[in-house]
Amino acid sequence: MRVVVVDDDGNFAESLRTMVEDQPGLSVVGVAQDGLEALDLVEERNPQAVLIDLHMPLLDGVSAIAWLRRDHPRLCVIAMTEDDSRDLHRAVHEAGADAVLMKNELVDGLADRITTAHHERAAAV
Repeated sequence: MRVVVVDDDGNFAESLRTMVEDQPGLSVVGVAQDGLEALDLVEERNPQAVLIDLHMPLLDGVSAIAWLRRDHPRLCVIAMTEDDSRDLHRAVHEAGADAVLMKNELVDGLADRITTAHHERAAAV
């Protein structure tokens, strides 16, 4: 499955890239540092899934997720955050994210979470 990683923390994004690449069946086809770059990468690279941070410059994750969902209804979109605000998580789901993952919990079952969310999205559309 082709994945785009979006996070303004370059070190975290590269660590996540490595983590995704180490999972069987997953490959990172691009890394973006903000929501606007994410929108461009999705258009260029046609991934099946996007892992996107919520707090970024230029275009925040919630807004980017809404754009991605509108333009790519079959795309699996998983939000990542360190913020456990219920209001934020509700806004992310309303924007169309398939899941919200806490960054400190990403390691456990990353491939399963991406694959499950992708299959659920495909079945829903």
